[in-house]
Amino acid sequence: MTTGVQPQQTSLLRVQQFLALTKPRVVSLIVFTAVIGMFLATPGMVPPQALVFGTLGIALVAGAAAAVNCLVEQKVDAVMARTRSRPLPMGQVTSMQTMLFAGAVGGVGLTMLYTLVNPLTMWLTLATFLGYAVVYTVILKPLTPQNIVIGGASGAMPPVLGWTAVTGEIGSDALLLFLIIFAWTPPHFWALALYRKKEYAKAGVPMLPVTHGDRFTRLHVLLYTLILFAVSLLPFSTRMSGLIYLGCALVLGGIFLWYAVRMYVEYSDRLARKTFRYSIVYLSLLFAALLIDHYARILS
Repeated sequence: MTTGVQPQQTSLLRVQQFLALTKPRVVSLIVFTAVIGMFLATPGMVPPQALVFGTLGIALVAGAAAAVNCLVEQKVDAVMARTRSRPLPMGQVTSMQTMLFAGAVGGVGLTMLYTLVNPLTMWLTLATFLGYAVVYTVILKPLTPQNIVIGGASGAMPPVLGWTAVTGEIGSDALLLFLIIFAWTPPHFWALALYRKKEYAKAGVPMLPVTHGDRFTRLHVLLYTLILFAVSLLPFSTRMSGLIYLGCALVLGGIFLWYAVRMYVEYSDRLARKTFRYSIVYLSLLFAALLIDHYARILS
């Protein structure tokens, strides 16, 4: 019996290693915002085909982009404590295996979107893949401390992809969802970069705290959080959402601003970690509030 258990354990371990290449926690937030985009695009229920295959296709391509990111950054990942346990730095998978895996997973995802959802969603998802895996990872990240700001456009696309999966077109409300995530990305990542500054410096990555110092970065975290607060109110001002969302946006944004102000005035690595973790909670709850408000207004 033990001879049968060992291959099963080995196979499960290999699956876990390849799954780790897709950065499941990051992809889960991507998929969540994409699905919210789908539901906000329609007054009723999302068509099952668009929901199932749109979600799966977007998830597969996002996972492939994450794998390419791991492939390109494996030497940087080996230096940083946060990433050195990933499969490539650990030697658990090879570069060729990662490339083939990313190509297969991404290819299946794009094919699914093109044939079972609609061509526009496929082309936008492909552009998002190239924006993250090539423009951000290969070009922007090693060259400019504004990598997060410029590259944030790719990370802000998921709700737009969800929207087009249902409607087949890009609506103005979808662009508001894009704008929220675009404004959210800099304070989210710079909070992380502040308490990981020494690791980024050691790896030679020109993140803002490395090139311009802590105080400059903390100021920009505060400024972008203010921008985010204002942008988060746009769905209410354009009548995309109602009072439920407005109340949630004010409370969630107020807490984010409180963290940003505290970081600027009395910085500590512990506070930066808490700010980074809250930023993830903030985005998840904000999009959940959009969804709740959307259906509350329909049912009222």
